[in-house]
Amino acid sequence: MNQRHRVIATAAVVGALALVPAVLPGYSTSLATLTLIYALLAMSVDLLAGYTGRTPLCHGAIFGSAAYVVMYFVTTAGGNPWLALPLGLLAALAVAAVFAALAVRTSGVYFLLLTLALGMIVWGVCQRWTSVTGGENGLRGNARPMLLADPAVFYWFVLAVGLAASGLMWRFVRSPFGLALKGIRESETRMRSLGYNTTQHLLLGFLFSGLMAGLAGVLYAWFNSFVSPANVALAQSVKGLLMVIVGGVGTLFGGWVGAAVIVTLENVASSFTERWSMVLGALFVLTMIFAPEGILGKLRAHLAKRRSGAP
Repeated sequence: MNQRHRVIATAAVVGALALVPAVLPGYSTSLATLTLIYALLAMSVDLLAGYTGRTPLCHGAIFGSAAYVVMYFVTTAGGNPWLALPLGLLAALAVAAVFAALAVRTSGVYFLLLTLALGMIVWGVCQRWTSVTGGENGLRGNARPMLLADPAVFYWFVLAVGLAASGLMWRFVRSPFGLALKGIRESETRMRSLGYNTTQHLLLGFLFSGLMAGLAGVLYAWFNSFVSPANVALAQSVKGLLMVIVGGVGTLFGGWVGAAVIVTLENVASSFTERWSMVLGALFVLTMIFAPEGILGKLRAHLAKRRSGAP
Protein backbone atom coordinates (compact mmCIF):
# COMPACT_ATOMS: atom_id res chain seq x y z
CA MET A 1 0.00 0.00 0.00
CA ASN A 2 1.61 3.25 -1.13
CA GLN A 3 1.37 6.63 0.58
CA ARG A 4 -1.62 7.75 -1.50
CA HIS A 5 -3.60 4.63 -0.65
CA ARG A 6 -2.76 5.05 3.04
CA VAL A 7 -4.07 8.61 3.01
CA ILE A 8 -7.29 7.55 1.28
CA ALA A 9 -7.82 4.62 3.66
CA THR A 10 -7.17 6.81 6.72
CA ALA A 11 -9.57 9.49 5.48
CA ALA A 12 -12.24 6.84 4.86
CA VAL A 13 -11.85 5.38 8.35
CA VAL A 14 -11.95 8.82 10.02
CA GLY A 15 -15.00 9.78 7.96
CA ALA A 16 -16.80 6.57 8.93
CA LEU A 17 -15.98 7.12 12.61
CA ALA A 18 -17.24 10.70 12.44
CA LEU A 19 -20.62 9.46 11.17
CA VAL A 20 -21.20 7.07 14.09
CA PRO A 21 -23.52 9.38 16.12
CA ALA A 22 -25.70 9.94 13.05
CA VAL A 23 -25.79 6.31 11.91
CA LEU A 24 -25.72 4.57 15.30
CA PRO A 25 -27.24 6.94 17.88
CA GLY A 26 -27.94 6.20 21.54
CA TYR A 27 -26.28 3.21 23.18
CA SER A 28 -24.18 2.38 20.13
CA THR A 29 -22.58 5.84 20.27
CA SER A 30 -21.74 5.30 23.95
CA LEU A 31 -20.21 1.95 23.09
CA ALA A 32 -18.16 3.55 20.34
CA THR A 33 -16.99 6.26 22.77
CA LEU A 34 -15.87 3.60 25.25
CA THR A 35 -14.04 1.80 22.45
CA LEU A 36 -12.11 4.95 21.55
CA ILE A 37 -11.10 5.46 25.19
CA TYR A 38 -9.89 1.90 25.56
CA ALA A 39 -8.05 2.18 22.25
CA LEU A 40 -5.91 4.92 23.81
CA LEU A 41 -5.20 2.68 26.81
CA ALA A 42 -4.26 -0.22 24.53
CA MET A 43 -1.94 1.96 22.43
CA SER A 44 -0.23 3.25 25.56
CA VAL A 45 0.45 -0.36 26.58
CA ASP A 46 1.77 -1.16 23.09
CA LEU A 47 4.28 1.68 23.34
CA LEU A 48 6.08 -0.41 25.95
CA ALA A 49 5.14 -3.98 24.99
CA GLY A 50 5.66 -3.56 21.27
CA TYR A 51 8.44 -0.99 21.02
CA THR A 52 10.65 -1.55 24.09
CA GLY A 53 10.05 -5.24 24.71
CA ARG A 54 8.77 -4.51 28.23
CA THR A 55 5.27 -5.86 28.87
CA PRO A 56 3.57 -3.84 31.65
CA LEU A 57 0.80 -4.94 33.99
CA CYS A 58 0.37 -1.58 35.69
CA HIS A 59 -1.29 0.65 33.11
CA GLY A 60 -4.72 0.01 34.59
CA ALA A 61 -3.42 1.60 37.80
CA ILE A 62 -2.12 4.66 35.91
CA PHE A 63 -5.37 4.88 33.95
CA GLY A 64 -7.46 4.60 37.13
CA SER A 65 -5.31 7.06 39.10
CA ALA A 66 -6.02 9.78 36.55
CA ALA A 67 -9.74 8.92 36.66
CA TYR A 68 -9.76 9.10 40.48
CA VAL A 69 -8.09 12.53 40.50
CA VAL A 70 -10.63 13.88 38.02
CA MET A 71 -13.60 12.49 39.95
CA TYR A 72 -12.32 13.69 43.33
CA PHE A 73 -11.41 17.16 42.07
CA VAL A 74 -14.77 17.75 40.36
CA THR A 75 -17.29 15.90 42.52
CA THR A 76 -15.74 16.18 46.00
CA ALA A 77 -13.65 19.35 45.81
CA GLY A 78 -16.05 21.12 43.42
CA GLY A 79 -13.35 22.02 40.91
CA ASN A 80 -13.66 22.96 37.26
CA PRO A 81 -13.91 19.89 34.99
CA TRP A 82 -11.54 21.42 32.42
CA LEU A 83 -8.92 22.05 35.11
CA ALA A 84 -9.27 18.41 36.11
CA LEU A 85 -7.79 17.41 32.74
CA PRO A 86 -4.23 18.64 33.40
CA LEU A 87 -4.46 17.50 37.03
CA GLY A 88 -5.38 13.98 35.91
CA LEU A 89 -2.48 13.95 33.45
CA LEU A 90 -0.08 15.17 36.15
CA ALA A 91 -1.29 12.42 38.48
CA ALA A 92 -0.73 9.82 35.77
CA LEU A 93 2.77 11.18 35.13
CA ALA A 94 3.58 11.09 38.85
CA VAL A 95 2.45 7.46 39.19
CA ALA A 96 4.25 6.50 35.97
CA ALA A 97 7.44 8.20 37.19
CA VAL A 98 7.44 6.14 40.40
CA PHE A 99 6.71 2.94 38.51
CA ALA A 100 9.35 3.67 35.87
CA ALA A 101 12.05 4.53 38.41
CA LEU A 102 11.57 1.12 40.02
CA ALA A 103 10.94 -1.02 36.93
CA VAL A 104 13.04 0.16 33.97
CA ARG A 105 16.19 -1.60 35.14
CA THR A 106 14.41 -4.94 34.92
CA SER A 107 13.18 -6.88 31.90
CA GLY A 108 11.25 -9.98 30.94
CA VAL A 109 9.24 -11.71 33.63
CA TYR A 110 10.83 -9.53 36.33
CA PHE A 111 9.45 -6.37 34.69
CA LEU A 112 6.07 -8.05 34.31
CA LEU A 113 5.87 -9.09 37.96
CA LEU A 114 7.23 -5.83 39.35
CA THR A 115 4.73 -3.72 37.42
CA LEU A 116 1.98 -6.10 38.53
CA ALA A 117 2.99 -5.60 42.17
CA LEU A 118 3.16 -1.82 41.78
CA GLY A 119 -0.29 -1.76 40.26
CA MET A 120 -1.64 -3.84 43.14
CA ILE A 121 -0.28 -1.28 45.60
CA VAL A 122 -2.35 1.43 43.90
CA TRP A 123 -5.38 -0.86 44.03
CA GLY A 124 -4.83 -1.39 47.78
CA VAL A 125 -4.62 2.36 48.39
CA CYS A 126 -7.85 2.98 46.47
CA GLN A 127 -9.54 0.13 48.32
CA ARG A 128 -8.54 1.25 51.83
CA TRP A 129 -8.28 5.05 51.68
CA THR A 130 -12.03 5.40 51.98
CA SER A 131 -12.04 9.06 53.10
CA VAL A 132 -10.66 10.06 49.69
CA THR A 133 -11.48 7.25 47.28
CA GLY A 134 -14.78 6.06 48.74
CA GLY A 135 -13.40 2.54 49.10
CA GLU A 136 -15.48 -0.14 47.41
CA ASN A 137 -18.26 2.40 46.78
CA GLY A 138 -15.94 4.52 44.65
CA LEU A 139 -16.64 8.09 43.59
CA ARG A 140 -19.77 9.02 41.68
CA GLY A 141 -21.00 12.23 40.07
CA ASN A 142 -21.07 14.18 36.82
CA ALA A 143 -17.49 15.19 36.11
CA ARG A 144 -17.98 16.02 32.42
CA PRO A 145 -17.78 19.64 31.23
CA MET A 146 -21.18 21.08 30.31
CA LEU A 147 -19.93 21.81 26.80
CA LEU A 148 -19.59 18.04 26.28
CA ALA A 149 -22.87 17.05 27.93
CA ASP A 150 -24.45 15.83 24.69
CA PRO A 151 -23.33 12.22 23.96
CA ALA A 152 -22.72 12.95 20.27
CA VAL A 153 -20.61 16.03 21.03
CA PHE A 154 -18.65 14.07 23.61
CA TYR A 155 -18.06 11.27 21.10
CA TRP A 156 -16.67 13.73 18.53
CA PHE A 157 -14.48 15.28 21.22
CA VAL A 158 -13.09 11.86 22.25
CA LEU A 159 -12.57 11.00 18.58
CA ALA A 160 -10.64 14.23 17.98
CA VAL A 161 -8.51 13.71 21.10
CA GLY A 162 -7.95 10.06 20.18
CA LEU A 163 -6.84 10.92 16.65
CA ALA A 164 -4.49 13.64 17.92
CA ALA A 165 -3.01 11.34 20.57
CA SER A 166 -2.67 8.50 18.05
CA GLY A 167 -0.85 10.81 15.65
CA LEU A 168 1.45 11.90 18.46
CA MET A 169 2.23 8.29 19.40
CA TRP A 170 2.81 7.42 15.74
CA ARG A 171 5.33 10.26 15.43
CA PHE A 172 6.92 9.17 18.71
CA VAL A 173 7.61 5.58 17.61
CA ARG A 174 8.89 6.72 14.20
CA SER A 175 11.19 9.40 15.63
CA PRO A 176 14.91 8.77 16.25
CA PHE A 177 14.04 8.31 19.92
CA GLY A 178 11.39 5.73 19.06
CA LEU A 179 13.82 3.91 16.76
CA ALA A 180 16.28 3.81 19.65
CA LEU A 181 13.61 2.15 21.77
CA LYS A 182 13.20 -0.48 19.05
CA GLY A 183 16.95 -1.02 19.14
CA ILE A 184 16.74 -1.55 22.91
CA ARG A 185 13.99 -4.08 22.31
CA GLU A 186 16.21 -6.02 19.91
CA SER A 187 19.44 -5.80 21.92
CA GLU A 188 19.83 -3.54 24.94
CA THR A 189 23.46 -4.57 25.37
CA ARG A 190 24.36 -3.55 21.83
CA MET A 191 22.56 -0.20 22.17
CA ARG A 192 24.45 0.47 25.39
CA SER A 193 27.74 -0.36 23.68
CA LEU A 194 26.87 2.18 20.96
CA GLY A 195 26.66 4.90 23.61
CA TYR A 196 22.92 5.07 24.25
CA ASN A 197 21.70 5.67 27.77
CA THR A 198 19.18 2.84 27.66
CA THR A 199 17.86 3.44 31.18
CA GLN A 200 17.05 7.05 30.36
CA HIS A 201 15.38 6.06 27.09
CA LEU A 202 13.24 3.45 28.83
CA LEU A 203 12.32 5.93 31.57
CA LEU A 204 11.16 8.57 29.10
CA GLY A 205 9.33 5.96 27.04
CA PHE A 206 7.53 4.74 30.17
CA LEU A 207 6.57 8.32 31.11
CA PHE A 208 5.13 9.02 27.68
CA SER A 209 3.23 5.74 27.76
CA GLY A 210 1.87 6.61 31.22
CA LEU A 211 0.80 10.04 30.01
CA MET A 212 -1.28 8.46 27.23
CA ALA A 213 -2.82 6.01 29.70
CA GLY A 214 -3.65 8.96 31.95
CA LEU A 215 -5.36 10.76 29.07
CA ALA A 216 -7.54 7.69 28.56
CA GLY A 217 -8.31 7.71 32.31
CA VAL A 218 -9.43 11.34 32.23
CA LEU A 219 -11.74 10.68 29.30
CA TYR A 220 -13.10 7.59 31.06
CA ALA A 221 -13.96 9.61 34.18
CA TRP A 222 -15.80 12.14 32.02
CA PHE A 223 -17.57 9.34 30.18
CA ASN A 224 -18.56 7.05 33.05
CA SER A 225 -19.10 9.58 35.88
CA PHE A 226 -17.98 6.83 38.27
CA VAL A 227 -14.68 5.33 39.33
CA SER A 228 -13.97 2.48 41.75
CA PRO A 229 -11.08 0.19 42.73
CA ALA A 230 -12.06 -2.04 39.80
CA ASN A 231 -10.70 0.67 37.49
CA VAL A 232 -7.20 0.35 38.94
CA ALA A 233 -7.27 -3.42 39.45
CA LEU A 234 -5.18 -6.00 37.64
CA ALA A 235 -8.15 -6.87 35.40
CA GLN A 236 -8.01 -3.37 33.90
CA SER A 237 -4.33 -3.74 33.02
CA VAL A 238 -4.92 -7.22 31.61
CA LYS A 239 -7.79 -5.93 29.47
CA GLY A 240 -5.53 -3.28 27.92
CA LEU A 241 -2.83 -5.86 27.26
CA LEU A 242 -5.27 -8.32 25.70
CA MET A 243 -6.53 -5.59 23.37
CA VAL A 244 -2.94 -5.14 22.21
CA ILE A 245 -2.50 -8.89 21.68
CA VAL A 246 -5.73 -9.20 19.69
CA GLY A 247 -4.96 -6.12 17.57
CA GLY A 248 -1.27 -6.87 17.15
CA VAL A 249 1.72 -6.20 19.40
CA GLY A 250 4.06 -3.64 17.87
CA THR A 251 1.52 -2.38 15.35
CA LEU A 252 0.37 0.59 17.52
CA PHE A 253 -2.92 1.06 15.65
CA GLY A 254 -3.78 -2.53 16.47
CA GLY A 255 -4.95 -1.05 19.77
CA TRP A 256 -7.92 0.45 17.92
CA VAL A 257 -8.76 -2.91 16.37
CA GLY A 258 -8.33 -4.85 19.61
CA ALA A 259 -10.42 -2.36 21.58
CA ALA A 260 -13.23 -2.49 19.02
CA VAL A 261 -13.27 -6.30 18.97
CA ILE A 262 -13.14 -6.80 22.73
CA VAL A 263 -15.54 -4.02 23.78
CA THR A 264 -18.08 -5.08 21.14
CA LEU A 265 -17.78 -8.79 21.85
CA GLU A 266 -17.89 -8.19 25.61
CA ASN A 267 -21.16 -6.29 25.36
CA VAL A 268 -22.75 -8.56 22.73
CA ALA A 269 -21.78 -11.81 24.47
CA SER A 270 -22.89 -10.57 27.91
CA SER A 271 -26.36 -9.88 26.51
CA PHE A 272 -26.74 -13.56 25.56
CA THR A 273 -24.97 -15.44 28.33
CA GLU A 274 -23.64 -14.93 31.83
CA ARG A 275 -20.57 -16.91 30.78
CA TRP A 276 -19.49 -14.25 28.32
CA SER A 277 -15.93 -14.35 29.70
CA MET A 278 -15.60 -17.83 28.17
CA VAL A 279 -16.32 -16.31 24.76
CA LEU A 280 -13.52 -13.79 25.26
CA GLY A 281 -11.23 -16.57 26.44
CA ALA A 282 -11.97 -18.55 23.30
CA LEU A 283 -11.18 -15.47 21.19
CA PHE A 284 -7.78 -15.06 22.82
CA VAL A 285 -6.95 -18.74 22.37
CA LEU A 286 -7.93 -18.65 18.69
CA THR A 287 -5.95 -15.45 18.19
CA MET A 288 -2.81 -16.96 19.67
CA ILE A 289 -3.20 -20.11 17.53
CA PHE A 290 -4.19 -18.66 14.17
CA ALA A 291 -2.95 -15.05 14.35
CA PRO A 292 -0.23 -14.71 17.01
CA GLU A 293 0.78 -11.43 15.37
CA GLY A 294 -2.74 -10.07 15.98
CA ILE A 295 -5.49 -9.04 13.56
CA LEU A 296 -3.72 -5.97 12.18
CA GLY A 297 -0.38 -7.78 12.14
CA LYS A 298 -1.95 -10.65 10.19
CA LEU A 299 -3.48 -8.21 7.70
CA ARG A 300 -0.15 -6.46 7.20
CA ALA A 301 1.62 -9.78 6.63
CA HIS A 302 -1.04 -10.80 4.09
CA LEU A 303 -0.71 -7.51 2.18
CA ALA A 304 3.09 -7.80 2.19
CA LYS A 305 2.81 -11.33 0.86
CA ARG A 306 0.54 -10.18 -1.96
CA ARG A 307 2.90 -7.36 -2.90
CA SER A 308 5.83 -9.76 -3.05
CA GLY A 309 3.83 -12.15 -5.23
CA ALA A 310 4.48 -15.08 -2.90
CA PRO A 311 1.92 -17.91 -3.14
